[in-house]
Amino acid sequence: MKSLAFSLVCAAVLAACNGDDGAIGPQGQQGVQGEQGLQGSQGVQGEQGEAGQDGVANKVTALDVVITNARHAYAVYADSLIRAKELQSKIDKLVAMPSQENFTAAKLAWLNAREPYGQSEVYRFREGPIDALTKNEQNEFVLVDEQGPEGAINAWPLAEAMIDYTITMGADNEARGDDPIYQPGGNIIADAASFPSITKELLRSQFEINDESANVSTGYHAIEFLLWGQDLNQDGTYTHERDYTAGHRAVSDYYTTANTQGLGDLVGTGTCTSGEAGAANDICTRRGAYLKAAAELLVDDLQSVVDAWTPGSGFHYEDYIKEENATANLTAMLESMGRLSYGELAGERMSIAVRTDSQEDEHSCFSDNTHRDILLNAKGVENHFFGQYTRIDGEQLLGAGIDDLLVSEGHAELANELRVALEKSSTAISVIDTNAKLGTSFDVQIQMDKHKAEVYAAVDALAKQTEVIQKALDALGLNADDSLVGDTDEDI
Repeated sequence: MKSLAFSLVCAAVLAACNGDDGAIGPQGQQGVQGEQGLQGSQGVQGEQGEAGQDGVANKVTALDVVITNARHAYAVYADSLIRAKELQSKIDKLVAMPSQENFTAAKLAWLNAREPYGQSEVYRFREGPIDALTKNEQNEFVLVDEQGPEGAINAWPLAEAMIDYTITMGADNEARGDDPIYQPGGNIIADAASFPSITKELLRSQFEINDESANVSTGYHAIEFLLWGQDLNQDGTYTHERDYTAGHRAVSDYYTTANTQGLGDLVGTGTCTSGEAGAANDICTRRGAYLKAAAELLVDDLQSVVDAWTPGSGFHYEDYIKEENATANLTAMLESMGRLSYGELAGERMSIAVRTDSQEDEHSCFSDNTHRDILLNAKGVENHFFGQYTRIDGEQLLGAGIDDLLVSEGHAELANELRVALEKSSTAISVIDTNAKLGTSFDVQIQMDKHKAEVYAAVDALAKQTEVIQKALDALGLNADDSLVGDTDEDI
């Protein structure tokens, strides 16, 4: 975080400064490199701002902020693509040789892949590539609102019974889609008669089939389900009481006659399973094909978004940084910060789950990685405000942020107010994240009065943060389509 006192001094001399001070935030789970907290590393050279105005070098303008934001969009989506390709490689290795080691490596790659992507979600809620990228009749990429790949990449909750076997529990462990409406013959993996060949084209065709939003056949969470399975309980008796562990899919769900030959003790008997039950060899072959196709689709979709944001060649990047679009894009930045903070994160991703005590309504319900989803989404909002992003290789990208612009425009007190609001929500969310790392996963937190109060505190902080974001919009003379506060049907 740029020091506010330093920013105020800079404002006094009409110069924008990007010095950082502070420490690195908490480390991610299961070997994931830690994410930067609200405060950055001292002395890192920031990106150069654009030429200033009124003859004053480096006075921060809306265009400076927008250009920084575009550069960071490319970086965060490129990092997401890099990690998705690493995940695809681990999945290919798992399906070819399904050892416990390869199974664990694929799960870790999925967790790692979520770290940059979680920070990218602040680029939603505007007519950008993630929400609007599609092809026209000439097979050219264009932007059409609500036609983008976001759903195919990250839709949830999903009807897991559409994809693979589930265990029907009733109550709070009920699988979604036990009577799938997409077709009458059972899940896609088991139904070879209806779906003789599992390909990425098939998965694409089944996404939200019959206009049912829970019929999610692709993306991070389909892959998550195929790696972890349902999150039931530890001892396999499938009681209605949740425990502190994630899903318990066994590596034997990927055993086939072909891929276990010669592996000896690495795979035991080499018998295909579907949960605790034995299964025909073909089922595990089809499950592996589904997992590989889903990973390939994820890479394809992210590649298209990266291409659109690539500096120098991406059609959206080049349009985004035009001076005549600066005001509209600055408005979109603040609007997206508010809509992610309030309607999506506080409302859809937190309030519903804790209010209804619904395990199915937590974001990463199979892997118990929801605490990271929450923290990383909030981190993306901070990144926009401070004009910063830390790449997966540790490179720190710093540039003109909304905080700098507010100071340059004479709103130093408001910049400080928003900084404080971000710190308060970050502190509240870090409690959720830390509780999970200490062993109390989010799905258990929402059952316990003490932790429920902590989740509600984070929801409240995000709501108040959004009120200040709205104030920043107003102070800069920017007009969002609708008020950011109240942008959800949830009771916040």
